[in-house]
Amino acid sequence: MGVMRLKWILLGFFLLVCRPTWADTPQDTFLAARDAYKASDERALATYSARLQAENYALAPYLEYWRMLLRLEQADIPEVRDFLTRYADFPFSERVRVEWLKKLGKREDWDTFFDELPRSSTEDAAVSCYAISGRAAQGDAAALEQGRPLWLTGLEQPANCDDLFDRMVKAGVLTQDDLWTRFRMAMGQGKPSVAKAVLLRLPEIDAVHLKQLDRVYENPQRALEKKTVSLKTRYGRELNLFALERVSRTLPDLAQDMMNAMKGSFSQKDQHYLWGRMAMNASKRHEPYALEWYDNAGDAPLSQEQQAWKARAALRIRKWDALLATLTSMPQSMQDEPVWRYWRGRALKEQGQQLAANAVLLPLSRERTFYGLLAAEELGDIISAPPSSYKASEADLASMRQMPGIARALELHRIDMRWEARNEWAWALRNFDDRQLISAAELAFRDEWYDVAINTADKTRLTHDFALRFPTPYREQMQNYSRENGLDEAWVYGLIRQESRFVSYAKSGVGASGLMQVMPATAKWIAKRIGIAGYSHNMINELDTNIQFGTHYLRYTLDQAGGQPVVATAAYNAGLSRARRWMDAQPMEGAIYAETIPFSETRNYVQKVMSNAYYYSHQVGARLQTFKQRLGLVVGGGGAVTTTEASAQ
Repeated sequence: MGVMRLKWILLGFFLLVCRPTWADTPQDTFLAARDAYKASDERALATYSARLQAENYALAPYLEYWRMLLRLEQADIPEVRDFLTRYADFPFSERVRVEWLKKLGKREDWDTFFDELPRSSTEDAAVSCYAISGRAAQGDAAALEQGRPLWLTGLEQPANCDDLFDRMVKAGVLTQDDLWTRFRMAMGQGKPSVAKAVLLRLPEIDAVHLKQLDRVYENPQRALEKKTVSLKTRYGRELNLFALERVSRTLPDLAQDMMNAMKGSFSQKDQHYLWGRMAMNASKRHEPYALEWYDNAGDAPLSQEQQAWKARAALRIRKWDALLATLTSMPQSMQDEPVWRYWRGRALKEQGQQLAANAVLLPLSRERTFYGLLAAEELGDIISAPPSSYKASEADLASMRQMPGIARALELHRIDMRWEARNEWAWALRNFDDRQLISAAELAFRDEWYDVAINTADKTRLTHDFALRFPTPYREQMQNYSRENGLDEAWVYGLIRQESRFVSYAKSGVGASGLMQVMPATAKWIAKRIGIAGYSHNMINELDTNIQFGTHYLRYTLDQAGGQPVVATAAYNAGLSRARRWMDAQPMEGAIYAETIPFSETRNYVQKVMSNAYYYSHQVGARLQTFKQRLGLVVGGGGAVTTTEASAQ
C-alpha cells in the first residue's frame, strides 16, 4: 500500500471520528448534544445546535442553554443579558441567572449583581449571602443583621456564607450565645460536622475537643456514665446537655436520673432547655408523663416541633383543655395550619362549645385534605356543596398541546429526561387557571405520565376533575390481585398513589421498587411464601409481579395488624414492630393514632393513603364508608373494631 494512499485513509478515519455523529432523528441529535455538553465539548454542541435550530426542533434552545453554562465564566455582561432576554420564557433562564449572580458575587461586581438580583425568583442561600455581603460592602450598616436567619440553622450553608458569618462575628452581630445556639441546632439535627465548624469559631476549641465531640456523639450514654466531659466549661456543659437529650430518646428514665444528679452544674435556663427537649422525646414515645416534663421546661422558648409534640401529648391522653391551651400559645402561622385548626375544632366540640367548633371546622371542611374530610364529618349536615366538576374538551386539549412549554415538557418526557421535563411542566403551569390545569393533567394522563397528571390535577382550587386526581390505571390487575387477597381495592389504589404515583419504574433511596415499592428482601420472602420457582430480583420490576407481591404483603400486614387498615398502612411504611408499638391498650380513634405517629414521613403517609382510599372508594365503586369508619378505632393487642377489608368474591 502506497504511503500517500495510507495518508488519505488515516485522514478519512480522523475526520470520521472527530466530527459530530449525525443522528437519524432530532431526538437522537438532541441526546448526542447532551452527551457533548456532559463532555464539555462546546464545538460539537454548537454544531448540533445549528442543526436542530434549522429543523425548528422544540428542544433546540436547550443546546444554547448548555452552551451558556459552559462559557458562563468567560461570557461578558451583554452576552449573558441577551441570553436571559431571549430565553425569558424558559425555566432554564432562572438557573443561568442564579449561577451568574453567584459568579458576580464572587467577583464582587456589586453594581451588576444588584441590577440583576430583582429579576431572580429563586431563593438561594449562596445568592442571599452574597447580597448581604454586597450591601455591607457598599456601606449599609444594618445589612449584616439580615444574615441572622441564615446563621440560625442546624444545616450546612454554602461555602461563601462563611465569609459573611466571619464578618458578622467580627462586627458583634453574632454573639457567643448565637454560636452555641447553632451548635445545639446542628447536634439536634444530627449534623456533627456543622457543629464542629461552629466550635472552630470559638478561641478555646482545638482538635482534642473535636475528637471528644465525635466520641460523645457516637456513644452519649457511655460518655455520661464515664463522666468523660467536664462540666466546668460552656463546651463541657453543652456536650453533656446533648448527651442527656440523646439518651432520653431511648431511655427517658435513665436520662431523668442522670439529669437530676448533674443539675447543680446547669443554670436554670439550661435545665429548662433540656426539659423541653426531653419532653418532646417523651411525647414521641407516647409517655404519659410527657406533659409534666413540658411543665418542667418552665418559660423556655419552644421550637415549632416542640410545640407540635406538646399538642400531640395532650391529644394522645385526650386532655382537651391542655390541647386548647397549647394551640393558643402557638404562633399564628402554626394555628392557621389545617392540622391545628381541626384539632382546635375537635377540642372545642369535646368541651361542649359546638358553635365555636363549627366556626373553626366549616371553612376547613371545604378543603380536600385529611383534615378537611374529618372536619366535614364532624359537622354532620353542615357541609359545603360538592366541588364543581369539569372535563377538558378535545378542543381544550388541542390548544394545550400547542403551548410551547407544554410541548417541550411532553417531548422531554418522551426522551426520558425526567428532571428537565418536570421543570418545564411546572414552569408552564405557573399562571394556569383551574380549567387549564385540568386540560394539562388530561394531556399528561394520556401520555401515561401519571404522577404529573395527579400533581397537576391536585393544584385546582375551585373546579376539579377527581378522575384525574385519583386515576385508576392497571385496573384489571388491581381488581384481580385485590380480590385474590381479600383487600379493599380503593385502599390498594390509595396506597399506590402515595407510594409511586403509578410510576412503574419508581425506586426509593433504600431500594424499594415498582408501583407498590416492594423491598428486594421482602420480594424474595414473598416469592418463597407463594411458591414462585426461579424467582430473580429483576422480576419485581414487572407490573404484574409487583402488584401481586405488594398486595400479598399488604394482606399479610393487615392480618398482623389485627385487621386494622390504619395500623397496617403505618406498618407498610415503617414496619410492623413500630406500628404496633404506637398502639395503646385502650381503644383510640384512628385519626389520633395517625396524628401521634412519631415519624413525620409515616404520619403524612398514613394520612394521605387513608384520604386517597376514601376518594378511590367513589371511583371504583367500593363499599362506601364514612371517613371515620375507614380510619376505625385502633385497639392494642391486635383487636379490631372496624376494618375496610373487602370480602373476597
